Amino acid sequence: MTYIVQTNGLTKTYQGIEVVSNVSMHIKKGEIYGFLGPNGAGKTTIMKMLTSLVKPTSGEISILGNKFTHMVLGNIGSMIEYPIFYENLTAEENLDLHCEYMGYHNKKAIQEVLDMVNLKQIDKKPVKTFSLGMKQRLGIARAILTKPDLLILDEPVNGLDPLGIKKIRQLFQVLSKEYGMTLLISSHLLSEIEQIADTIGVIRDGRLLEEVSMEDVRGQNTEYIELVTSNQTRACFVLEKELQLTNFKILNEKTIRIYEAEASQAAISKALILNDVDIESMNKKYTSLEDYFIKLINGNSISA
Repeated sequence: MTYIVQTNGLTKTYQGIEVVSNVSMHIKKGEIYGFLGPNGAGKTTIMKMLTSLVKPTSGEISILGNKFTHMVLGNIGSMIEYPIFYENLTAEENLDLHCEYMGYHNKKAIQEVLDMVNLKQIDKKPVKTFSLGMKQRLGIARAILTKPDLLILDEPVNGLDPLGIKKIRQLFQVLSKEYGMTLLISSHLLSEIEQIADTIGVIRDGRLLEEVSMEDVRGQNTEYIELVTSNQTRACFVLEKELQLTNFKILNEKTIRIYEAEASQAAISKALILNDVDIESMNKKYTSLEDYFIKLINGNSISA
């Protein structure tokens, strides 16, 4: 197994408080690794340690099979927290300065990456006129400009509209599959991570709870019928006594999830109607990455 990023016992302490505790991550070459966790869980701090912006208190970091060197850092593109630019310069001028700083001399790449993030038509405008979403896209363009082996992105779709999010999602897939980049992406949009990630790492209170492939997460998905009714007590009686269904769960005062594999949605609907139970909605669903994440964060069993 070829890992482009490995950490061993990575720990960061601020004023005697461990904000990152004994984290050992494993990111495979060429994959998209989704980094998930609540606010304040330690995601950004870990990303800063991986890019040498923050020095670890203890532990080891290996990138591209090596310890930190300037050469290794030259193979990393990143956008962590809010991207900062020279506001009076244009998008093109900001990227040109980045090329100079990185010692990267392929100036044709500037127009290529601006095109990739749909900013080519406004590359001559000063950045101070840009919206939050446009600055996010410019930050992504700067991160991928030098064609790095490793791309580290902290909440990269903040401020983007749904169409913009879709285009950036497609871009990430292209960077991974066609350019062979490895992507480490943190995001609060679990549905987006679910669509693009190969592996997810879940962190809570500075501790890495789990690393798991999305294939394994999908393999644990369970189909169920979700029933919403204002007469929950009566509905439960009908399910158990009339239909002999026992594998169901009450989620709240109106919602019931029915996990019986052979349960017929039509039969349930008919029985409820015959027993004067109103049905606000009834749909077949499956457990998602969001369900998996919430159960893990809450310390519950992963199985349904």
